[in-house]
Amino acid sequence: MAAGAGVLHTGRLRLRPWTTARDDLARLADIYGRPAVTRWLGGPPALTPVELVARWTEVCACSDRYGVWAVEEAATGTVLGTVLLKPLPDGVGEVEVGWHLHPDAWGRGYATEAARAVVRKAFDGGLPEVYAVVRPGNEASMAVCRRLGMVHLGRMRRWYDAELEVFRLVAPPVVE
Repeated sequence: MAAGAGVLHTGRLRLRPWTTARDDLARLADIYGRPAVTRWLGGPPALTPVELVARWTEVCACSDRYGVWAVEEAATGTVLGTVLLKPLPDGVGEVEVGWHLHPDAWGRGYATEAARAVVRKAFDGGLPEVYAVVRPGNEASMAVCRRLGMVHLGRMRRWYDAELEVFRLVAPPVVE
């Protein structure tokens, strides 16, 4: 298991680290090989599924605040996609929440449910805010951001060398 990632549970989902098990690698190849998914990511990953798992393990090893999880439907064990909490590239400490689901899982609230669990983990771990970056035109992901209560900050070209819609959610005040 990747350091820091751990397993998270929601009402319908189990979020667990990706592994190099054959089933995980096949599902990664399926999800990230689909143009319907990768069009919103700027294209297919340059890494193989094994390399993706290794990269995500590195991200998780740098802090227990971060993680890249396989999103499983708890009732069936079917892997629906990925949810992540990791530093934004070339940032100054900003942390991104993101989701990439298989098209078969779209429109069922899984992205919002998984992201909400990861955001809760972030805030419980002391992060003051999280960001989401979305390619212009990805209305479904922007809707997830709004359901999470994120504030739209407009379009920026700060991360990933692309103009992206940026959303931010500030941690609620701590009640003592």
